Amino acid sequence: MTPLTTTIVLIFYFGLLFVISVLTSRRTTAETFFTADRKMPWPLVAYGMIGVGISGITFISVPGEVGNSQFTYFQLVIGYAIGLAVIALVLLPLYYRLKLVSIYSYLENRFGVFTHKTGALFFQLAQTFTAAFKLYLMAGVLQLSLFDPLGVPFEVTVLVTLLLIWLYTVRSGIKTVVFTDTLQTTFLLAAVVLSIRLVGTQLDLSVPQLVTTIIHNPNSKIFVWNWSHPRFFVKLVLTGIFLTIVTNGVDHSVMQKHLTCPGLRQSQKNMFVLTGMLLAVNLLFLSLGLLLYQYASALGITLPERTDDLYPLLALKYFSPFAGIVFLLGMAAAAYSSADSALTGLTTSFCVDILNFEKRKNPPVKIRPFVHLGFSLLIFLVILVFRKLNNESVVNAFIRVSGYVYGPLLGLFVYGMLCKRTVRDRFVPIVCVLAPVISILLYFNSEKWFFYRFGFEILVVNALLTVLGLFFLGIRVKRNGSEV
Repeated sequence: MTPLTTTIVLIFYFGLLFVISVLTSRRTTAETFFTADRKMPWPLVAYGMIGVGISGITFISVPGEVGNSQFTYFQLVIGYAIGLAVIALVLLPLYYRLKLVSIYSYLENRFGVFTHKTGALFFQLAQTFTAAFKLYLMAGVLQLSLFDPLGVPFEVTVLVTLLLIWLYTVRSGIKTVVFTDTLQTTFLLAAVVLSIRLVGTQLDLSVPQLVTTIIHNPNSKIFVWNWSHPRFFVKLVLTGIFLTIVTNGVDHSVMQKHLTCPGLRQSQKNMFVLTGMLLAVNLLFLSLGLLLYQYASALGITLPERTDDLYPLLALKYFSPFAGIVFLLGMAAAAYSSADSALTGLTTSFCVDILNFEKRKNPPVKIRPFVHLGFSLLIFLVILVFRKLNNESVVNAFIRVSGYVYGPLLGLFVYGMLCKRTVRDRFVPIVCVLAPVISILLYFNSEKWFFYRFGFEILVVNALLTVLGLFFLGIRVKRNGSEV
C-alpha cells in the first residue's frame, strides 16, 4: 500500500468521525459530555462496545499469538464472558441505584475522601497505561505504512494520532464516542471477515473447508489442563473474570458507556448481548491467526521476529490493495474506539473525582478541554517510554501490567461490597501502594520461593493483598452508631 493511499484512507476515516462529532454536538449541555444525558439506545451501545472489547491489542496481537500459544487465549475470553455477567448482575445495579457520574464516587460514600481519591488516581494511572499500549500498536502500523516512507519520526505519528482523537471528542465526550463506536465496530468486523475470506481464496478453500481446516489444525487447541502450565484453564478463566471486572466493571472509561442507557434493564440487556458477540468475534480473530500462518507458509513468506507484526505485514504488503485498505480501517477502528473512550473517561474522572465538579455550584467547565488535552499529552509520553522499553508481545505486557495497576481497584470494590466493616480512610493509600509492590516481588521470585511461577493470575493475588491490607490495617467497626 502506497503512502498516498494510506493518507487518503485516513482522511476519509477521520472525516467520517468528525461528521459524527459535529452532528452529536448539537443541543448538548455540560452534562452531555459525562453521561450523554442517559438517553442512548441499548442496542447501539452493545454493538459499539464490540470495538472497545476488541481493541488494537486483540486486532494485532491475538492473531500473531496463535503461533506461540495456539487458541489457549480463548480460555481467557471465557473468563471475560463470565466477568461481564458478574458486572451486569452485581455492579450495574449499584451504579444505577446511586446515580453515579463517576463510579469512584461510590468509594467516598463507602469509605471516605482518601479512598475516593486513591481509587480515582489508580484508575487514571491504569487507564493511561492501557490507552498507551493500545495506541502504540496503531502508531506502529501508521509508521510502517505511511510515515516511514515519508521520513516522519515516530513521535510525530503518535502526536498527530492523539490530537485527532482529542479534536473529535472534546465537545460532546461520551455521546460522540457511543456513535463513533458503531462506525468503528463495523470497520473492525469487516476487516477480520474480509481477511479470512481472502486467505481462504488464496488457499483455495471454501467456507466449509476453512472451518474443517481450523478445527483439525493442531494450533486450534484451546484447553490446557496441566495445573503448573502458565496457561492452565482454571488460571486463565479466573484471571479473565477478574481482569474483566477491573478493566470493565471498575473502569470508568468503559462503564461510562454502559451508564448512558436510560435504565438498569436496558444496560443489562446491552451487556448480555455484548458478551455473546465478544465470544464469537474473538474466535474469529483466533481463526484468522491460524489461517495467516498457513497463508505465510504456503507463499513462502518469512515470518517477522515479533508475532505482533504478522498481521500488519501480510495485510499491507501481500494482500490486495482493497484488503489492505480495509485492514487499515479496521486497525484504526480497533485503536480509536478504545482510545477515545479512555480520554473521555480520564477527563470525566479527573473533573468529577479530583476537581469535584459535582460538588460545586459553579464548576469551572472551561477547564475540561484542557484536562482532556493534558491526558492526551500524558499518553503521548507513556507511548514513547513504552516504545523504548517493551521487548515482548504487547498483549502479554498489557495483561500483566494491568494486573499490577488494576489490582488495588478490584480490591477496594470487593472489600466495599462484601464486607460491612469500614476502614481508617487515611491509611488506604498505603495499602494500595504496598499491594502492587508485593505483587511485583512475588511475580519475579515465586518460582524460587514457592516452586510455582505466577502468570496472569497475579491480578487476583494483587486484589487479595489489597483486601487483606484493608482488613488488617486500620479496621473500624460501627456498632449502634459508635466506632470501636
